[in-house]
Amino acid sequence: MDVSHTALWVSDIDRTRAFYVDALGLRENWSFTGDDGVENVYIGGDDAEFQFKYDPDGGPAIDPGTMAHVAVTVDSTDDALERLVDRADPPVRMDPTTMADIGCRVAFVEDPDGYDVELVERLE
Repeated sequence: MDVSHTALWVSDIDRTRAFYVDALGLRENWSFTGDDGVENVYIGGDDAEFQFKYDPDGGPAIDPGTMAHVAVTVDSTDDALERLVDRADPPVRMDPTTMADIGCRVAFVEDPDGYDVELVERLE
């Protein structure tokens, strides 16, 4: 298991790119716009990234103390979820779902402090 990415809402995606890529020197790895219109930009390294989420329609209020979710890579989303439910019985926020357009199978659970944790299986 490894850390995959941390998602953070931002108020200006271009300013975010300028800071993290141009000024800090991280690389933009990939991006996509979801069906909800939210832009998602992944910036980081080989092992872990920031997922910056930007809603051009305003979206949620930006609060530096608020995190959207944390994510971990797993070999199998279904097996990892089953193991978590057996061992810790966390609330399941979203059952395993294949996102073919981005090549992943994901599920979300809630940790003991109420943070959402995404289980990410990269499909080959």
